[in-house]
Amino acid sequence: MVLDKSQGAFFELLRAGLWEKEARLSQYNDIDYAAIMRMAEEQSVVGVITAGLEHFVDVKVPKEDLLQFVGSSLQIEQQNKAMNAFVAKLIERLRAAEVYSILVKGQGIAQCYERPLWRSSGDVDLLLNDTNYEKAKEVLAPLALSIEQEYTAFKHLAMRMEGGFEVELHGTQHSRLSRRVDGVIDEAQIDVFCGDNVRTWWNDDTTVFLPAADDDVIFVFTHILHHFFFEGIGLRQICDWCRLLWTYRSEIDKKLLEKRLRKAGLMTEWKAFAAFAVDWLGMPVEAMPFYSVNPKWKKKANKICLDVLKVGNFGHNRVRAQGKKHHYLIRKFLSFWTHLGFVLRHFTVFPRDSIVFFGGVFRTGLHAVVRGE
Repeated sequence: MVLDKSQGAFFELLRAGLWEKEARLSQYNDIDYAAIMRMAEEQSVVGVITAGLEHFVDVKVPKEDLLQFVGSSLQIEQQNKAMNAFVAKLIERLRAAEVYSILVKGQGIAQCYERPLWRSSGDVDLLLNDTNYEKAKEVLAPLALSIEQEYTAFKHLAMRMEGGFEVELHGTQHSRLSRRVDGVIDEAQIDVFCGDNVRTWWNDDTTVFLPAADDDVIFVFTHILHHFFFEGIGLRQICDWCRLLWTYRSEIDKKLLEKRLRKAGLMTEWKAFAAFAVDWLGMPVEAMPFYSVNPKWKKKANKICLDVLKVGNFGHNRVRAQGKKHHYLIRKFLSFWTHLGFVLRHFTVFPRDSIVFFGGVFRTGLHAVVRGE
């Protein structure tokens, strides 16, 4: 796979910022920093790219371009500080009502980065058991500025809170890819809720519980696959996965991970994304379980790269926004058509599972139509 000059420089910067190591840009003459900024924004990795700019020893970045990156990253930093403060208040409010939750993705994963405040933030995602899910709705709904329609089948409710923060309540982390995959996710959730297998993030004076690394790896990877197959995935989520694996490289139970991946039928996807992480993102081989140098994984990794660059981190949001203008059934048809398009695009990468997973999302979508969700 051949990249253009801007794409090549972008990945050099991404690797340098993601792993905080020296790199060189001299092979790329007359670098178009505006094009790199556009890609960084599309992939939600502006902070990582800015960190990468600090590690180049052979190129002097024009002052005006450097200031643009630094200014954007400082804005991200301020957003993250505000988000962290909001998370602390949210967790404390829920605990005061005897509602106990696990923070997934987002600000928890950010703690795996060298510069947590430079990871672009998103929603606040809380994982709760059945009882706490219902109690959390009762506590937070009266405080919400707006509430989206609840998806009762997989216990999902999104709401916008004061300050513009989006909170999503999850009664399950189901990927909706297949029953086989969701069965393994259920096992990981039981491990978290019933086995008390959690890790902690000390968010100022508030203790925030996160899934244990062995379980979080399953949650994060299946979340990546859900978006990859049906909405499009950006580099931020894949970088999150890499940083999680790197941070807990000495603690992750690889035998358990292999058992779960094989049970879920996801070893092919894991090896393909592992090749992408190592070949394109500079993930240290020793920290990537089940990485293989077999050329077939490199080919799949190249196809993943093309898809990621084409779709971008927010590509699926544009599709959704367009659909909201139409009648409910038309929106559902457009969603079906979009998902079918993703299946056809991914058939050459994962031929069997692209069909299997489409069956899973079609079944879920049909049930949602019946319920009017």
